[in-house]
Amino acid sequence: MKPASLSPRPSLFPLARINLALLAVLITAFSMLLWPQWRHNPELSHGLFMPLIFLLLLHESRAAGPARYLPARGATTVALAGLLAAGLAALATGGLFTAALDWSHALVGFTLAFALVLILLAGWLAFASEPARLVPFNWISFTAIFLWLLCAPIPPGTYMRLTLGLQLWVTRSVLATLHLFGIAAIRDGNLIELAGSTVGVEEACSGVRSLISCVFAGFFFSAALVRRPWSRVVVIALAAPLALAMNFFRSLTLTLLADRGVDISHTWHDATGYAVLGLTALLLGGLAWLLARGETTEPLASSAPVAHAPQALQPWLAAGLALAVALVILFAANTRRTPPAAPVPDLAAMVPAHADGWKVQTTTDLYRFADTLQTDHLIQRTYSKPASDGSLQQIIIYIAYWSAGQAPVSLVASHTPDACWPGAGWVPEPNRDARVNLVVAGRVLPAAESRIFNGGAYPQHVWFWHLYDGRLIAYEDPHSPRELLRLAWHYGFGHEGEQFFVRISGNCDWAAFADDPLFRDVFAQLQPYGL
Repeated sequence: MKPASLSPRPSLFPLARINLALLAVLITAFSMLLWPQWRHNPELSHGLFMPLIFLLLLHESRAAGPARYLPARGATTVALAGLLAAGLAALATGGLFTAALDWSHALVGFTLAFALVLILLAGWLAFASEPARLVPFNWISFTAIFLWLLCAPIPPGTYMRLTLGLQLWVTRSVLATLHLFGIAAIRDGNLIELAGSTVGVEEACSGVRSLISCVFAGFFFSAALVRRPWSRVVVIALAAPLALAMNFFRSLTLTLLADRGVDISHTWHDATGYAVLGLTALLLGGLAWLLARGETTEPLASSAPVAHAPQALQPWLAAGLALAVALVILFAANTRRTPPAAPVPDLAAMVPAHADGWKVQTTTDLYRFADTLQTDHLIQRTYSKPASDGSLQQIIIYIAYWSAGQAPVSLVASHTPDACWPGAGWVPEPNRDARVNLVVAGRVLPAAESRIFNGGAYPQHVWFWHLYDGRLIAYEDPHSPRELLRLAWHYGFGHEGEQFFVRISGNCDWAAFADDPLFRDVFAQLQPYGL
């Protein structure tokens, strides 16, 4: 592979240097915002290397990519202005999402990443123009910018649908393969029941992590290793199928080990996960290397720089970047504050361990979900008693609590019954009233999300509330950006606040227990917190 020769570049005007500094400020601010998620979310851990990868690809663009530059024409100016306008609109939208939710919400991170990519593309046009000639207009430069989008969290609705779809696909595929091997197994949701054990395909096993990482690697290798367009298409196109195939083999291997009595819950589970990621990256990188062997690229003819040409695009870029920085400062100043230290409410007292007429059973293994939910403030009690028709009436009360700033709003919202129960084998039933105003002891409660799930012979009525900073988060469509914007306009600028998640479920309708003193007392204690 023969690198393209670097073309001569005129010195940058002071305004262009200022624009470079403003772009660096925006990149730094975005990296600081997502740094905690890059550190703690395995699906985004590749983001830790993104600032370095960005600089390396820009250098590779100049050193080995085609030295192609744009003429300073009206079309370039129009494209730059359009990208800046779209980037500022996306940035403002991200700020409104922040007001409705939180800086740590996945939709906020994705929207701000989209805004950053649009603004960087505008900067790319300005610095790939003939007067500036700083960054060539080629695939490598574009990839360096586009990869920022793959370092952002996936919006919750898309993430849930993708995760659930992959969970069920992996479960079905593994089950079909087991049957081909003559191994007896049945499927219940995302669970595979073997003769001597049960294997669950959880969110972490769905393949989302390997899928995102492999697509990221595919774009990176397409820019860093190969030069021909068709080779790049092959590398990118094979990234996702390769990730899914490798995750299937991992899940199948773990299931076969479990069938032989091997404990796969810790060492085997983690070791195979890291091995699959490493092997997938090696296979994709090896494919890119093979395609790149023997490639030759002739440097494109590059016109000499225009002597002392005015850098006409820089004032447009400067105006857009100044507005972008102003928007960031505005939203940061109005949506962030140091949350006051507040005592943790006594959840065990809210959900009494004894109630007249009820047999009470406390769930003692909720600690298993503490790491996933990022809180150990959890309580769940099951209340049962004979009903008037001779059947057993059973009601479950579950409350989880997060102190201000303890967990992202998106994390709490991603563990609702809508997201978790179907993966555990519960089938959602049609429900005409998804939001209902329930009454307890004559008091009308804030609107509850109402669902009906069927687990074979065990139908369950479910009602839940998500409270953030003392206000109810509506779930008319929890994945709708339009609905989140409506919340922003309704509530104004928000800030970090404590969160409650309250769920009531049972095998009977609400009216069957609404007047019981037990539930009157529970909701009386929740009333000061917004319920």
